[in-house]
Amino acid sequence: MSAPAPSPLAVVHAETLPRQEEVLTDAALAFVAELHRRFAPRRAELLARRAERRAEIARTSTLDFLPETAAVRADDSWTVAPAPAALNDRRVEITGPTDRKMTINALNSGARVWLADFEDASAPTWENVILGQVNLIDAYTRTIDFTDAGSGKSYALKDDAELATVVMRPRGWHLNERHLLVDGEQVPGALVDFGLYFFHNARRLLDLGKGPYFYLPKTESHLEARLWNDVFVFAQEYVGVPQGSVRATVLIETITAAYEMEEILYELRDHASGLNAGRWDYLFSIVKNFRDGGTKFVLPDRNAVTMTAPFMRAYTELLVRTCHKRGAHAIGGMAAFIPSRRDAEVNKVAFEKVRADKDREAGDGFDGSWVAHPDLVPIAMESFDKVLGDRPHQKDRLREDVHVEAAELIAVDSLKASPTYDGLVNAVQVGIRYIEAWLRGLGAVAIFNLMEDAATAEISRSQIWQWINAGVEFENGEKATPELARRVAAEELESIRAEVGAEAFAAGHWQQAHDLLLQVALDDDYADFLTLPAYERLAD
Repeated sequence: MSAPAPSPLAVVHAETLPRQEEVLTDAALAFVAELHRRFAPRRAELLARRAERRAEIARTSTLDFLPETAAVRADDSWTVAPAPAALNDRRVEITGPTDRKMTINALNSGARVWLADFEDASAPTWENVILGQVNLIDAYTRTIDFTDAGSGKSYALKDDAELATVVMRPRGWHLNERHLLVDGEQVPGALVDFGLYFFHNARRLLDLGKGPYFYLPKTESHLEARLWNDVFVFAQEYVGVPQGSVRATVLIETITAAYEMEEILYELRDHASGLNAGRWDYLFSIVKNFRDGGTKFVLPDRNAVTMTAPFMRAYTELLVRTCHKRGAHAIGGMAAFIPSRRDAEVNKVAFEKVRADKDREAGDGFDGSWVAHPDLVPIAMESFDKVLGDRPHQKDRLREDVHVEAAELIAVDSLKASPTYDGLVNAVQVGIRYIEAWLRGLGAVAIFNLMEDAATAEISRSQIWQWINAGVEFENGEKATPELARRVAAEELESIRAEVGAEAFAAGHWQQAHDLLLQVALDDDYADFLTLPAYERLAD
């Protein structure tokens, strides 16, 4: 008797979207199902390994470079694959979700690269997951346009030569896609986003002189990078494109990954493009991993932790040194400022801060950097143009002067700043306002002239949790307690009600956002990711 055929991938509890059938073809679903069957078990093992490593950090309150991979670090003979032409000059990259208007504006922005985001800048509603894929297909076939219903303004693509190169970011390994099941199991969101995009666009992108390029988020170890590399090898063989067509840039946005940068590049070396310094998730990861490590690991207000803080400087300098040693691009952090249409003075001050930040990165040896808004592209471009000139990058700056010891990466107490009451208020404000928008399907949200995404919500709730559990006393004499957090949150909820009006307040998800923030900020059992309980509440 022959074995039964594998059960097909099932689409469940999902509304039918316009043009959904163009993305969810039988062939594409079969590919995603095969990715799931081959790689989901290893993904589960690696998630379990994360928990084991976190328990070890809780026991020791320290981290170190891995002794078992010392030979990889000591071997000077290996480098990553040469960058393809479309990814050789990355001096300015713009980030944002894949809605139709953003797709056009990002491609037209003048940036060299667009990070097309299915992760922290996108709430994973079924509509965002599927229609984001539609929008990218339409962009590559030049069948995309958009007319704003409110203003009547129309948007269309510029000439191909003027468009940014797309680097797509799938969801992290920890998130599932509840609307797609294989053998009754939810498919990892990372494999859904990657699989649908790769299946539909890999050949098309190669024909356009580019390729299937990816940003890999939330990576915590070189073993997770190895899993991604195996996914790439299989996918290229399955679809029939040359091995090495894929290029991946890994976000070093977890503290554990900071100790494995060389190993991560090594695992992906045939597909690696570079590493990126992701500030907010990095701070969130420090708090998460060292949350019970005592006062020496207590972070001050998030806006007080600049990239010039000694432990952050150790992180970025090591990243540049590692990338250039191995022939990879080093990409700097986010300029999140959103220009004001009403306050020129606010813009002037903020633009100078952005310029100083990008000048520092270019001077340190980074090959490019991120911005969140098209108006910041010229500022960042000027900073890198001054250093690079006509060169596409500065990988020849090997930064052999950099020597970072393991302890320097976690020397949080080297920053002489303390948490403040205003910092607590800001964390509550940003947390509630961001979560409310996320629950409505918006992942990139302008709050107080900054573009916030899930990473900033994570650091907000994590700092509230840390300050309370560390018994922090603020400068006004008040102590961080659950009662204080609840009082501040209640006051913020009333402020929002007065600000938006009773009708808009009732139509939003404000109470739900308030409750969820307090849940993940006050529970004794610290949730690994805010988006896990939030996803259960996400409206489709």
